[in-house]
Amino acid sequence: MGAILRQVRESDLEMIMNWRMSPEVTKYMYTDPKLTIEDQQNWFKKINLNNDNEKYWIIELENGIPVGLMSVNNIDYRNQQASWAYYIASLEARGKGLGRILECNMYDYIFDTLGLNKLWCEVFEFNEKVIQIHEKFGSKIEGRLVDHIYKNGEFFNVIRMGIRRNEWEQLKGNMEYKKILIENY
Repeated sequence: MGAILRQVRESDLEMIMNWRMSPEVTKYMYTDPKLTIEDQQNWFKKINLNNDNEKYWIIELENGIPVGLMSVNNIDYRNQQASWAYYIASLEARGKGLGRILECNMYDYIFDTLGLNKLWCEVFEFNEKVIQIHEKFGSKIEGRLVDHIYKNGEFFNVIRMGIRRNEWEQLKGNMEYKKILIENY
């Protein structure tokens, strides 16, 4: 399976809105938004204001079908770190090796293209599958944030994970993955 990460277009906004409000996606996110096209247009303007602190891409399969969203946020060149997140909204695209492609290519992008030292993320503790995927490709658990997110009437713990450039450099040679195009901003 191959993919590309292409910049978000205005024509993607309704699709992203529907993905973002899907229970299969919001289950793993901090919020359960009720979005409108106007909300999406405001978000689109915000992310396209030459914002050096965050980048968003549509995850698109080789056949041109969009299946999810990838973002890099909190880009901090002074401290050489950033956070990231992605979701595969298409249930048909899950479990087919796309995670490997996305993880490894994003590590290359962060460390080689952006020149940062660390990439980190936060994952709900109950999302064991994603924690295992991140660990499989070199991210390590750095901490546990207890009762960190209040959602749907209950508190949830969050796992903070990260990988550093030197850790990826040691692992990279043992990883087989298809290189993909990541559109530059």
